Amino acid sequence: MRHLIDPLDFSREETDRLLGLAEEIIARPADYAHLCDGRILATLFYEPSTRTRLSFESAMMRLGGKVLGFASADNSSAAKGESVADTIRMISGYADIAAMRHFKEGAPFVASRYSQIPVINAGDGGHQHPTQTLTDMLTIRRSRGEISGVTIGLCGDLKFGRTVHSLVKSLVRYENVRFVLISPEELRVPGYILKEVIEPSGHPYEEVRDMEDVMGSLDILYMTRVQRERFFNEEDYVRLKDSYILTPEKLALGKKDMAVLHPLPRVNEIAQEVDSDPRAMYFTQARNGVFVRMALILSLLGLAENILEKGE
Repeated sequence: MRHLIDPLDFSREETDRLLGLAEEIIARPADYAHLCDGRILATLFYEPSTRTRLSFESAMMRLGGKVLGFASADNSSAAKGESVADTIRMISGYADIAAMRHFKEGAPFVASRYSQIPVINAGDGGHQHPTQTLTDMLTIRRSRGEISGVTIGLCGDLKFGRTVHSLVKSLVRYENVRFVLISPEELRVPGYILKEVIEPSGHPYEEVRDMEDVMGSLDILYMTRVQRERFFNEEDYVRLKDSYILTPEKLALGKKDMAVLHPLPRVNEIAQEVDSDPRAMYFTQARNGVFVRMALILSLLGLAENILEKGE
């Protein structure tokens, strides 16, 4: 039995095959419409979510399966003090696979240690978000033709942004990827990402403050929101929340084939006028998440045996 807790739980080869399966599903959805007939996905969301939870539910339903679960900790026995370990033991008797989002880092990993069904990390605190990473990589692959060789600008909240941390960890496994880290000093990428992930990989990177200075060099611009829920101090949030706002004028400085990604939700870091630009890929990116999660569910349930090699 396999779980997906960290983006690196899958090898690069497994990741590429999973993305390939997602593209096959996009091309021929009817061929996959009943592969999960009789299967149940449990969505255990201790933290609010729209896109991730609904895309998991859509993915399972499109495969012919059913969904049960809860959308906040207040609506679960966690409000009574039940542990994650006990919850997953109970859910293992109700469902065939589980997707868990939790506000505490490491909670999905704890669940996987006690679970009798595959567990998918749907985001844990400011730590990891591996299914968003797979979604991001599929979008890059479909917009550029390949992942290797891209220059990607990661902009905004690089300190608390779990999508950024997960994406960097996956991208360093591809050749000739260059990172441009765009953030205010207070929201710089954590030191461990630089020292333990980027620098050992040998990939070039630079940290900058001004988006406009580097826009013309980017193949991918990955925007993020400044996350109010990660701040301990409201004054710090208010001071930093408008650090970067992508406008049509700034976008005009970019390449004609640059792709703009965003894990969503958007607050005001991308002006709505940008939405009509063909380089704005974030709503396509959100839709890609359904197909990635369909491929992942099939793979973890053993319905796509050629995708994931057997783990130790």
